[in-house]
Amino acid sequence: MVDPCAAALVLIVTGFLCLGIKESALAQGIATAVNVFAMLFVIIAGGYLGFKTGWTGYEVPTGYFPFGVDGMLAGSATVFFSYIGFDTVASTAEEAKNPKRDLPLGIALSLSICCCLYMLVSIVIVGLVPYYAMDPDTPISSAFASNGMQWAAYIITVGAVTALISTLMGSILPQPRILMAMARDGLLPSFFLDVNKHTQVPVNSTLATGIVASILAFFMDVSQLAGMVSVGTLLAFTMVAVSVLILRYVPPDEVPLPLSLQESIDSYKLRHNSDAQMINGENPAKSPGDPCLPLLGEKNVAVDCTVVEKLEALSSFTAGTLDEENRRKIAGWTIMLICVGAFMLTFAASNLWFSSLIRFTLCGAGGLLLLSGLVILTCIDQDDERHNFGHAGGFICPFVPLLPISCILINVYLLINLEVATWVRVSVWLMVGVLIYIFYGRRHSSLLNAIYVPKAHVDEIYRSSGAIL
Repeated sequence: MVDPCAAALVLIVTGFLCLGIKESALAQGIATAVNVFAMLFVIIAGGYLGFKTGWTGYEVPTGYFPFGVDGMLAGSATVFFSYIGFDTVASTAEEAKNPKRDLPLGIALSLSICCCLYMLVSIVIVGLVPYYAMDPDTPISSAFASNGMQWAAYIITVGAVTALISTLMGSILPQPRILMAMARDGLLPSFFLDVNKHTQVPVNSTLATGIVASILAFFMDVSQLAGMVSVGTLLAFTMVAVSVLILRYVPPDEVPLPLSLQESIDSYKLRHNSDAQMINGENPAKSPGDPCLPLLGEKNVAVDCTVVEKLEALSSFTAGTLDEENRRKIAGWTIMLICVGAFMLTFAASNLWFSSLIRFTLCGAGGLLLLSGLVILTCIDQDDERHNFGHAGGFICPFVPLLPISCILINVYLLINLEVATWVRVSVWLMVGVLIYIFYGRRHSSLLNAIYVPKAHVDEIYRSSGAIL
């Protein structure tokens, strides 16, 4: 079964997004305002009906929790796509005036408001009509109609249409920016780099995203699309949580710099070597075999550098390096075991067809790995450069490592509870991406000609490059 109306709506929204970020933000703001008004109407009017009728929806013979925790989490994984719009804020960081302040504030406020509205609407609708009596196509409208408020369907329909438009804009808007960033890194053709000079919008990327989305909307059912989007969102959130742990405990030692900075890198290396020779008591202008010549009046006295001080400094430096290397190894293995433990625990807890012995064994082993990883990462020191690598002030993730580990555990559990058919479709989609990387991205990546330098020297190299220019 095909849906030409859905494909047409996607193309219309795509054309509107090509007009500019300001126009898109204005239209999305209007649509969101109408949608919020409709949700507030549902909450207030539905709450009035609920108190009037005695919340008959909660008086079901199977109890308040008919499907248990597994059913609740399976439903949560299916509707997780409703949170996809929040990554739009992060994807438009290049177009924000003060991203260090505006991005965390925007994500936190929008997420909190939407969560409150979603939960209140769910509480009201489930309380008006028992879950088994709901119309799966129009649950909110039918809930009001069953209580004698047929006219409320018009308000709800307007809110649903504006919500659909707002969701489409929020879903399509970040993807062209991601494609443009990937093309900038050489992982995609330069076709996606084109930015309109008037609207400052990556038009080619936006049109490509809209066309692919309209094809999917034309041929696929909404439940299938919802499952695929939920998997993508959960995978992205899981990778972000793992990346937070990596950047806090084992950030990369070296940073790739473009080949255009070769002159600045050579200049800094030469100056760094000269400074090192001066610290070691050597005169870079003399031959390596010459002794140190301090200025002692008119006398030319050869003074040997103190061997004891050099040995002490060398031993302390070596010990510090070994300690740092051991800390990084322990942290890296711990992060990997945390991911393995989260998978073991959630997989065993979700599969009821396992025998009790196997389930409890896997759950115990996974829980032990998670708890041990949490204790180890809490006890060992975080990397000294964690505030400098890719971070220039502003917001920083709190409650590390507890918060990232909790996110990994919850997200993996939701992923495992999704349907097998959804994973099959997502696997095909991922294979397409792997093939694009193998046959194009790997050969054109900007990292092929990059120069890797220690992260401690990156700022100085950029400053020297500015001075040279």
